[in-house]
Amino acid sequence: MEKKFQALGLSEEIQQIVDELYFKKPTQIQEEAIPAILHGKSIIGQSQTGSGKTHAFLLPLLNRLEDDAEGVQIVITAPTRELAMQLHEEIKTMTTIANKENVWTSRLLIGGLDRQRMMKQLERTPKIIVGTPGRILDMVNEGVLSIYSATSFVVDEADLMLDLRFIETIDELLVTCKRDIQMLIFSATIPTQLQHFIRKYLDKPTYIKIENGIAPQSMTHRLIDRKHGDIVQKIVGISNVIQPFVAILFTNSKESADELAGNLHRAGLNVGVLHGGLTSRERTKTVKAILDLKYEYIVATDLASRGIDIKGASHVINVELPKETEFYIHRVGRTARAGLDGTAISFYTEDDIPLVEQLEKQGLSFVYSDVKNGEFVEAKRYNVRALRKNVSTEVDKEAWKQVRKPKKVKPGYKKKMKQEQEKIKKRLQRQKRRRK
Repeated sequence: MEKKFQALGLSEEIQQIVDELYFKKPTQIQEEAIPAILHGKSIIGQSQTGSGKTHAFLLPLLNRLEDDAEGVQIVITAPTRELAMQLHEEIKTMTTIANKENVWTSRLLIGGLDRQRMMKQLERTPKIIVGTPGRILDMVNEGVLSIYSATSFVVDEADLMLDLRFIETIDELLVTCKRDIQMLIFSATIPTQLQHFIRKYLDKPTYIKIENGIAPQSMTHRLIDRKHGDIVQKIVGISNVIQPFVAILFTNSKESADELAGNLHRAGLNVGVLHGGLTSRERTKTVKAILDLKYEYIVATDLASRGIDIKGASHVINVELPKETEFYIHRVGRTARAGLDGTAISFYTEDDIPLVEQLEKQGLSFVYSDVKNGEFVEAKRYNVRALRKNVSTEVDKEAWKQVRKPKKVKPGYKKKMKQEQEKIKKRLQRQKRRRK
């Protein structure tokens, strides 16, 4: 039987926030994590992108705040500035709903903000610190911030923290905290490399793992053969079909993102762009515009697949498919959030077929499509045998090019040339496999 938020032990104050945010029923991760956090337990929360992990820790942590206590009570770390900004904005929203602006004080500590002003603001100690590990540690080392009084410490997107090598910085922060601090680790995946950190700081934690498949069931995955032709016109054609509320278009490099955003803008689409190559000022301005829903289309690199929750994102378009299944899951996780429907549309080429096959083995079902006369139509599934034949033909041709031609024609020369061609062909095939 599904629980309601009222059954999770939240105070009337927090329940008011839940009602104002129009949350009807808790997600699975919220249902299991909220009571554990309210009881002061350290937890490891693992569930897919878009499953409600953020409010699984924000709601009970705000519930546990002691209004009259001095000093920092909650430290929330995030791997990217964008995610930290988003978390801080969510806390401010919840604080405003509860009419606690002067009580549940919070500070955002990230790079790109005025450092001296940040230090000045910390003269009045907030109850909540949200930020990236490096900037929080910077303020601690400067002596303008102490987190020893903190009762709860959150590591959000822990697997990305590991990838970005922030775990060592978090380690330095935790040295300045109480030994019995409540540790809350949330992530879509828990890599084995995190186990040493977990054993060091979590004593018999509550492990919550929600397995709902590798992507929300309410999502449709379409594959469109990229073939030849203008990709911008293809995207414009798709946009006329889907009429998105917000669509996120992913590329594999910031150069591709800039080029695509410029071309789509010239084609008349309302486009924003987000990638790691932007200056701090540009990124802050873009993130605010995205959160204010000023763009209908957002061209992004994988920074945005982990760094920001774009409310109302109805479609994800992979203009270029990533190389790993994990990145595909994080990208498409930007839509179909909180039980809503969503669509992921991916352009694919022959080189993307191994990735597609891996995703299909993991349980994803793709709809092979094309756009004709202003609507999606069914397309043929890629023909692996035909593709292999084409690849083989290309390798054959390349191998023949490298065969040395005899100066004098002698008996059996064709057989010798064929043997040499076969050797070269095998070498080229090995090289091709290694590159893939």
